[in-house]
Amino acid sequence: MNKKVFVGFGFGPIQAGLFVAEAFASGNFSRLVVAEIDLALVAAVRANKGRYSVNVAGPASIQVQQISGVEIYNPNAEQDRAPLLAALAEASEISTSLPAVSYYDAGQHSVAALIAEGIRQSKAPAVVVYAAENNNHAAEILQEKVEAHLAAPLPPNVQFLNTVIGKMSQVVIGAEAVAAMHLAPMTPGFDRAFLVEAFNRILISRIRLDNFTRRIEVFIEKDDLLPFEEAKLYGHNAIHALLAYLGAAKGYTKMTELKHDAAIMRIARDAFLNESGTALIKKYAHLSDPLFTEAGYHAYAEDLLERMTNPHLADTIARAGRDPRRKLAYHDRIFGTMDLALSQGIRPKNMALAALAGLAALLKQDQIPGIPRHTSPADLTDADISGILRYLWAHEVTTRGVDIITCLHEARKAFRELL
Repeated sequence: MNKKVFVGFGFGPIQAGLFVAEAFASGNFSRLVVAEIDLALVAAVRANKGRYSVNVAGPASIQVQQISGVEIYNPNAEQDRAPLLAALAEASEISTSLPAVSYYDAGQHSVAALIAEGIRQSKAPAVVVYAAENNNHAAEILQEKVEAHLAAPLPPNVQFLNTVIGKMSQVVIGAEAVAAMHLAPMTPGFDRAFLVEAFNRILISRIRLDNFTRRIEVFIEKDDLLPFEEAKLYGHNAIHALLAYLGAAKGYTKMTELKHDAAIMRIARDAFLNESGTALIKKYAHLSDPLFTEAGYHAYAEDLLERMTNPHLADTIARAGRDPRRKLAYHDRIFGTMDLALSQGIRPKNMALAALAGLAALLKQDQIPGIPRHTSPADLTDADISGILRYLWAHEVTTRGVDIITCLHEARKAFRELL
């Protein structure tokens, strides 16, 4: 097998601990190239001669993985763009791992513009681009941006792929924090460390290019990713947020502490299996995929509950519950799961508890018109809850939105008892 070139955009924990790490482990690439605009990070990898470390949290311990042979370029530096474009012209597999899809076309030398130029000059028989941003339509959005720079449709030998990445990860920042957690820094003496979980069952869109052999071999292709994206959002993400917000409401600071709280874990398991799971199984049973069966979803839920509270992953309540305003949007993980459950005839009483706890987190940091900050959801009236949610959702108060509000009204007594 001829070895190929891999290029990744962004050098956060998913790029470093998943895409580049798996490309390196495969032994199928002659070059591993990364584009990154963080000057300190670029300098650190270069000073360490293209080597870096990733801390991989398994169920029993943390193992340090060493990756070498990485070329790293700053696309904003004129002297770096030519070698980066040359690598793109040779690349058969490209990945983007950016904070959001809004970064695709940001800046003069944007990711979309660079990929477009790489496609124009491409010498590879076929190219796939993995879009790893947390958006169900990331690949379509990136393709549209690239085609705008090409001023032409995408060539038939190029395919953009969506991904479902259930791999939990973080960057630990600060030399003291890195040392306190006994982690290997990204490079010797650098004040950051990558910490990722060992899980690598990553789903991607089905590749439909002729005569293409994927060199990152561990990924799993699916004809339609949307059901699995919903399982991640309304299962993994929803229950992660539920644990974080209920944990915060009870005064916990670490996700691993929750595994010893029987009440919270019972709520999480019930929400996972009987609200998220039952709804998704009803919706997608026709696919005959093992995940959307009672046994398959039970295994999925139990595995994730164990992983979410893994002490070696060192996840904090604050990190898992950050940005409550976004997470309380109508179509996001909490209310989106409630909407899904109601659409399948299921009353989401456990997710309603998560929603109230999410409102508690929101009211600690945001000013909501007419509601004093730090107000406990247990003290809110029905009118207060309705007002807050209508304010958050704006025009998106559907008939099921009204039912969701009623679920929160009904959950207040149980929420008070839980606290």
